[in-house]
Amino acid sequence: MTDTNPLLRPSTDLPRFDLIGVAHVEPGILALVSDVERLLEELEASLEPGSARWETVVEPIEKLHDRLGFGFGMVEHLMSVRNSAALREAYEKVEPSVVRLRTRIGQSEPIYRALVELRERESATLDPTRKRIVDKLIEEAELAGVALQGEPRERFQAIQLELADLSTKFSNHLLDATKLFDLVLESREDVTGLPKSFLEMSAQSARAAGRTQATGAGGPWRVTLDGPSFTGFMKHSRRRDLREKLYRAYITRASSGELDNSPLIDKILSLRQEEARLLGFDTYAALSLSRKMAGSVDRAEHLLEELRVASHEAGEGELRELQAFMREKGAEDEARSLQHWDVAFWSERLREARFDYREEELRPYFPMPRVLEGLFGLAHRLFGIQVVEDPSGVPVWHEDVRFFRVRALDGEDLAAFYLDPYSRPQEKRGGAWMNEVVGKSRLFPRLPTAHLVCNGSPPVDGRPSLMTFREIETLFHEFGHALQHMLTSVDDGLASGIRNVEWDAVELPSQFMENWCYHRDTLVNLSQHVETGEALPDDVFEKIRASRTFHSGLMTLRQLYFGFIDLELHHRYEPTNGSESPLDVQRRIGEKTLLLAPIPEDRFLCGFAHIFAGGYAAGYYSYKWAEVLSADAFAAFEEAGLDLDASIRETGRRFRETVLALGGSAAPLEVFRRFRGREPTTEALLRHSGLAA
Repeated sequence: MTDTNPLLRPSTDLPRFDLIGVAHVEPGILALVSDVERLLEELEASLEPGSARWETVVEPIEKLHDRLGFGFGMVEHLMSVRNSAALREAYEKVEPSVVRLRTRIGQSEPIYRALVELRERESATLDPTRKRIVDKLIEEAELAGVALQGEPRERFQAIQLELADLSTKFSNHLLDATKLFDLVLESREDVTGLPKSFLEMSAQSARAAGRTQATGAGGPWRVTLDGPSFTGFMKHSRRRDLREKLYRAYITRASSGELDNSPLIDKILSLRQEEARLLGFDTYAALSLSRKMAGSVDRAEHLLEELRVASHEAGEGELRELQAFMREKGAEDEARSLQHWDVAFWSERLREARFDYREEELRPYFPMPRVLEGLFGLAHRLFGIQVVEDPSGVPVWHEDVRFFRVRALDGEDLAAFYLDPYSRPQEKRGGAWMNEVVGKSRLFPRLPTAHLVCNGSPPVDGRPSLMTFREIETLFHEFGHALQHMLTSVDDGLASGIRNVEWDAVELPSQFMENWCYHRDTLVNLSQHVETGEALPDDVFEKIRASRTFHSGLMTLRQLYFGFIDLELHHRYEPTNGSESPLDVQRRIGEKTLLLAPIPEDRFLCGFAHIFAGGYAAGYYSYKWAEVLSADAFAAFEEAGLDLDASIRETGRRFRETVLALGGSAAPLEVFRRFRGREPTTEALLRHSGLAA
């Protein structure tokens, strides 16, 4: 098994997803761990005092991480996109070994001493990129507990193991709870208000669940908590009672029974706090922010509060306006007792009335093949690249997945990416993300390659996926991440792409790309009506652009709510004193931030995977922090003239050569300054959001 195990292939090859089976996981990963342990021991033994050089310390470290990350990364990826009971069981058997090895590498005293020696002896000869890499490796070692000895060291290691296990359980509980619930509707009365595209999708879901005779016209229709289904129902169903039922199910996911994440939250917060104090920090948030662009909790909270003040009055006006509209439409009682399950529905009706178009009417203009063509055309215009699909049959993990090559204008291959665009709630976790397959490095003859994963509306009845505007924004967002990974010019692998980029700056390219969805030529070039072939009419585009700031006060407050909760739980909340629970913190922050208080049954935290099963613990504020950067970056294109092709190409070249190319080779603020010529301001973000004074 080991000799032919596809998880042990070199990272210069693409993964063989067609060959990987559950049976490969345990023997493959344990063999991989053993191999990396041997390489680690050889490295430690070679690090004699006075011998530290880049080639003898840093390059072997990169090779260790690359060997382990490539093999185990395939398993982690499949856990996200092809989750199953058998794969979970195999993953749980090997994850502790991987966590122990990563902790051991991070706590290696010989490596740490060699890195410090390298910094002291060769600081004058190392270029700025390599100086930054060495500094970051030393910082990572210190935050991995390299200075701990004896019982504190053993306790730190035990905490890492337990946190990894709890994170995996949190994610699995949420996936299971999401797919456990469904609402099967039998009569036309149950689906009043729902658009044809939603009915067709829901009938297809019913057929997949065993109701083989289901049709879009006659039902039955299956509604789930998966993103496209939940969002579509809440926006369009006229059945308030069913909206309430679905909302309550969504907001209480993974909060009861065997799938209850509540005890996991308490344990995760407690362990993170203990970890921080072992490392000499007062709180986990202080630990987290010590390696981010913001630098301190105070600076992060200052930005959130600045945005809260700017959006609060606007949000109050939007809520009053919504209630007035509901009364005008004869929903006096609902307006008086406005609930969370009413907001999306009535906001959509108000938006339709004000801007004179229905979001569902846009779908036929945006078949996914055309959207991709337009997106790749924009990348060509801005960054001078070609994106072409590879027809050679690269192995993938699902028939929906496509593989693309990124090339220079002269045809040279630069990078590649997999695109997994559609929702599969039975096996794929929710949300959207970009992960690296492999990164660029002078040590390996390969191209940087990415996973680009979304959960968009699937094709129905032989027609292509017809995308909502929000799904288009999400695709642009993840493609922005992929561009930074793929177009890096840094050859030192530990700083190429998104590596070594502070977490609160990593959203800059992704959120920057979203802005182009509101540029007329870009959006029109994405469109081609699935039946008539017509492009999006100019008057419809103007309505979309005019609606960009619709309810931005309420939406901003919602994002700030998430950010404030995250920092409060990781900075001021004491898991052990018993005076407050995490849900108490959630309610308290909601009173300050939200204009519509959470219902008593709200268990949103049990589904907050970003901070309990992802990389955003004490870092959710990063979305807003980076949005300041991204809005200001896009303002450079506005100043150049969005319709002046030569100016846009020149500004795009500068953006590519700084933000996209430099990766983690320089501090994010320095990279931004090189592009913009100055430090960022919040002016563009407030203007784009319609919140500027």
